[in-house]
Amino acid sequence: MLTVAYDGTAYCGWQLQPGKETIESVLNRCLFELTGEMIEVIGASRTDSGVHALGNIAVFDTESSIPAEKFSYALNRRLPEDIKVRASKEVAADFHPRHCESIKTYEYRICNAEFPIPTKRLYTHFTYMPLDVSLMSRAAAYLVGEHDFRSFCSVDTQAQTTVRRIDNVDVWEEGADSIKTAVAEETVYTAGGKTLRTGREIVIRVAGRGFLYNMVRIIAGTLMEVGRGRIPPDGVKDILASCDRQKAGPTAPACGLTLVGYEFL
Repeated sequence: MLTVAYDGTAYCGWQLQPGKETIESVLNRCLFELTGEMIEVIGASRTDSGVHALGNIAVFDTESSIPAEKFSYALNRRLPEDIKVRASKEVAADFHPRHCESIKTYEYRICNAEFPIPTKRLYTHFTYMPLDVSLMSRAAAYLVGEHDFRSFCSVDTQAQTTVRRIDNVDVWEEGADSIKTAVAEETVYTAGGKTLRTGREIVIRVAGRGFLYNMVRIIAGTLMEVGRGRIPPDGVKDILASCDRQKAGPTAPACGLTLVGYEFL
C-alpha cells in the first residue's frame, strides 16, 4: 500500500485515460521500471483533473523481493517532482481500499482578496467578492449527518444511491484568532505609496464516509454563495430536501481542492 501525495495541476485526474497523463499512469510506469512487472495500481479515491492530494492510497500486487517499506524510497527516485510516495507498507492480499470502511478528508481553499495572488493560483480558488465566514460555518452545519446529497452531485452521476454520510464540515479563516493573523493582515507599500494586502485564505474542510462525483466542489461552491449573501445559511437545508442540482451553488474549480487524509476504520 502506497500513501501518495501529488500536485494535480498537470494531470488529467487519477484514473487511467487513453492518451492522457494521469497519476495512475505515472505510478504504473514507474512500478514497471522498478520491478519489470506490468502492474496496475488500485486507488482509494479517483480525484478529478487538477485536484491535489496529500494522502491518497494506492495498492498493488507484486512478486518483487523489494521490502514493502522500501518501495517509497525506490519509487521516489523515479517519480516526477509533483508526485511522491509518503509511505509504503505491506497489506493483506485481499485488501481493497474502496471496499473498506473509511473516512476521507478534503480541504477546499479560497483566496479572498482584491486581486489574484500568483503564488496561490495553483492551490486556491480566487474570488474578490467578500465572504462571510460565520455565515458559511452556520450553513455547513446543515450538511453534517446522513442525507440524500442528490443536490450536491453531478447530474450525470452513476451512483446507485446518492445518500451519503458527512461526519464534519468546518469553515475557518487561516490564521484567524492566532499569531498568523499578523501575517494575513501584513501590508506592503509600493514605490507609489499604494497599500496592498495579501488577502484572506478561507478553508472548508469536509470529512465523510464517501463522496459523490463533484460533491465536495459543489459543497464549496454553495457555501461560497452563502458567504456572498446570495443564499441564507438555513437555505442549505432546503437545498438538501429539494434533491435538485439546480438549487445548489456552482461547482467550484478543481484547483482549490486537496484530499488531505484517508483513515481506515
